[in-house]
Amino acid sequence: MLDSFPFYLILIFSIVFIMMIAEKIKVAYPILLIIAGLLISFIPGIPTIKINPEFIFLIFLPPLLYEAAWAISWKELWHWRRIILSFAFVVVFLTAMSVALVADYFIPGFGLALGFLLGGIVSPPDAVSAGAILKFVKVPRTISSILEGESLLNDASSLIIFRFSLVAVSTTQFIFSKAVVSFSWMVLGGIAIGLLIGLLFMKLHKYLPTDANMDIVFTLVMPYIIYLTAEEAHCSGVLAVVSAGLYLSYNRYSFLTSTSRVRGYNVWQSLIFVLNGLVFTLIGLSLPAVTDGLEKEGVPLTSAIGYGVLITVVLIVVRILAAYGAVITTLIMRNFITVAQTTNPGMKTPFIIGWTGMRGVVSLAAALSIPEYLNNGNPFPQRNLILFITFVVILLTLILQGLTLPYFIRRMRLMTPEQEAAEQQQYKLLKYEMAEFALEQLKNQYGKALEEQPLLQKIADKWEASKMLTEDTEMTAEGKIIYLNILKQQQKWLIKKNRKNGNLDEGIVRKLQHNLDMEEEKVRHL
Repeated sequence: MLDSFPFYLILIFSIVFIMMIAEKIKVAYPILLIIAGLLISFIPGIPTIKINPEFIFLIFLPPLLYEAAWAISWKELWHWRRIILSFAFVVVFLTAMSVALVADYFIPGFGLALGFLLGGIVSPPDAVSAGAILKFVKVPRTISSILEGESLLNDASSLIIFRFSLVAVSTTQFIFSKAVVSFSWMVLGGIAIGLLIGLLFMKLHKYLPTDANMDIVFTLVMPYIIYLTAEEAHCSGVLAVVSAGLYLSYNRYSFLTSTSRVRGYNVWQSLIFVLNGLVFTLIGLSLPAVTDGLEKEGVPLTSAIGYGVLITVVLIVVRILAAYGAVITTLIMRNFITVAQTTNPGMKTPFIIGWTGMRGVVSLAAALSIPEYLNNGNPFPQRNLILFITFVVILLTLILQGLTLPYFIRRMRLMTPEQEAAEQQQYKLLKYEMAEFALEQLKNQYGKALEEQPLLQKIADKWEASKMLTEDTEMTAEGKIIYLNILKQQQKWLIKKNRKNGNLDEGIVRKLQHNLDMEEEKVRHL
């Protein structure tokens, strides 16, 4: 391990350098990282990387899922719940079934059980890749909300399919009644454990004398504790982490101070930056170990590549068809029930949703977790071929869809100037209303202090004229207390306004909340 330490240091430096290049040329960094890892693996003398699946599931997956759950809006997740759940569960199952049928028919030695196993591995799109690509282009909030929500849940559903298929292949039997009970426990138990531990951690944050450093440490260890607890109880660790992250994110302003929120945001951004960089580079570096296993099974490389391309085509086609099918279903069902989408989204939106099907870390980890031997001691059938097909799917979807997605988004002009202007107008209006509320509270509750303290009057003038607070004025202790109290009341007002008004853009609300946190930090250091 110590002998390879310099290599890993150089690797981390290279990852940062590649990410800088990706930012410069406006290409999603997962694409460059996986290609770079692939090229590095062919350099003579480079250590052979053999990834332990438990390493990815335990070290990488919990924090990545927790951060994604923390960042998403519960309000928008609930608003688009029908289409998100359909993509996260129904579409994942249909994708796995389609892969199973194609693999059974075209790939020698594959049956339906192995086909479902492969389908469970490659069915979930990767949220990190889509998010990295969408950073460079503007899309309607509808699309980003659906993609973010789907990515939180499809990992759990695909891993459940994978586990049941793995049992069927290993034991050569599948009992439907037991599968239903096990599935229900994995889903409901995982959610319950996540919410219970999340509630416990929230109480620890809220009632123990913690500071910002302790709060951040709590948030760092919590996803691992939740994941391990759920897995030990034979529940879905993924759903447990996601449910806890959503619950705590929704209540973040009730138990975390502004200092904890601001500092924690920076810590988590750096952590996720490193984890994402490492995992995509490791995917590329793992190719030699995968091809070596393929040679041992005697499968020609050209045939294996062909199978990988075939499965990739199936995944792309099924997802696009599912996207259009979801639109058609919504347009029909709106005549009978209330749906989130009341207008016809046209042909562009479902195509973009269908095209954002890049695969990544979860697929690789699931493939690597296939045991080398069955319960009876025989080698696991087609294990290395499944690994290679998974690698080809990840590589092709990242390069093909990842590189072309920004082009399609720009070409289709999903975000019209009118929509952008409407977002800006909503931001300005909400900011104005919030300042008006704060000014009213300041005058009603602290009228005398407002007359006696010039700086408070300057703050009132700032809210009146939307000007920044001057940096060269000192604030008294009493003035700080008053201003901080008003800022907290603004936070509460904004949360209440957001929860009452379902049409407010959650992204705009979060931006204003972050501005209030930054303003609070600024006042604390005056």
